[in-house]
Amino acid sequence: MKRFLTICFGLFLGLSFAMGQEKKAPIIILDPGHGGVDSGAVGVNGIREKDVVLAVGKEVLRLNKELYGNQLNIYLTRYSDTLISLGHRAKLAKALRANLFVSIHCNQAPRKKAQGIEVFIQHPHIKMDTKHLLQSENLARTILLEFDNSLGFKIRGRKYAHFQVLRDTQFTCPAVLLELGFLSNSDEAMHSMKKSSVSGYAMAILQTLVKVLEKYFTP
Repeated sequence: MKRFLTICFGLFLGLSFAMGQEKKAPIIILDPGHGGVDSGAVGVNGIREKDVVLAVGKEVLRLNKELYGNQLNIYLTRYSDTLISLGHRAKLAKALRANLFVSIHCNQAPRKKAQGIEVFIQHPHIKMDTKHLLQSENLARTILLEFDNSLGFKIRGRKYAHFQVLRDTQFTCPAVLLELGFLSNSDEAMHSMKKSSVSGYAMAILQTLVKVLEKYFTP
């Protein structure tokens, strides 16, 4: 954990120096869920949620470099199989003054036929930042459309929740929690094992970020 805090502080100092040199570029935090001793959901084929979402996060970074020359300013909350607390994931977003936060997960359900993509945003309440709420709703809608149009996934829709990473980032930036299909479903579990599928997930996320940044954060 000390190493994590040191990295956060280093990133923040580097960002502060850069801000003094030029206008701040939008910052995106991708949060691959679970990690370390917390495997998350385990698929019917043994695939682990923590491995799928980390692979997707890293693939977003690779595609950003390959397609955009790292023009999108993207950070991950974890870059290896380590467990980062939910509180520290949100603290990273605050330390870097993030403009968008996307937590990436895989789903699981007792009903084996359950399948599809769904996106959660913080349940609205009277004290919530209305601007962040509207942008979170747009981010969720854009992700669902991208997965529907590009990958043909069943869309389960946008939903509200009180997940900690959403609660703790609600006053920092627009934030969503993305569920990449059900590992309890044999078809989606097999699909998530393929490198081509990981690339497809990553591309859909990256294209969503591009569209949302163009709408809200173009200088």
